[in-house]
Amino acid sequence: MATNSFTPRNAIAQLIKSRRTVRLFTDDPVTIGQLTALLDIAIWAPNHNLREPWRFIAFTGEGRSVFANAVFNTYSADERKKYGEARRIEYIETPLHLVIVLREDPRQKQWDEDFAAVCCLLQNLQLAAWEEGIGMVWKSNPYMYNPKFRESVGVRPGEKIVAVLHIGYPRIVPKASPRTPAVEKLTVVDC
Repeated sequence: MATNSFTPRNAIAQLIKSRRTVRLFTDDPVTIGQLTALLDIAIWAPNHNLREPWRFIAFTGEGRSVFANAVFNTYSADERKKYGEARRIEYIETPLHLVIVLREDPRQKQWDEDFAAVCCLLQNLQLAAWEEGIGMVWKSNPYMYNPKFRESVGVRPGEKIVAVLHIGYPRIVPKASPRTPAVEKLTVVDC
């Protein structure tokens, strides 16, 4: 008799529905070993012709100051007043920051395919981490486009930052927000 080694469908559906965006973390570290294990799952994202158009830059331990300063150095005088040292401390205390980078292809079709692949990788990463009790928030803030930030964190010419992830064990897990049923956004053509 053949045995089924697949996870029951319900387990994946529950994982997807239970995942939350986490913004407040405990002080418990997320190790590079844990991150690497999660990324080794995430890289199984569909990607055309196995181009694997992604690269990762992680900031942990003392490296969190490098990340915090890179963000802080992009702020205007008003932003420094508004966010000030509190934002820098928040970033230094966040267990791990991960910059997800896309190698940009000059051909539009391939660029679109590669961007979609990186987004699939990001969803895989979020789900794999959630299954291990690790949360994150996917950020796409203006500093990502600032040349000073890009240079400070090691983004190369010809690369696009798709996301900055702040990662850690949740201090608070937010409640689920309602979703619009898919049927309300579905158009069916049946000629």
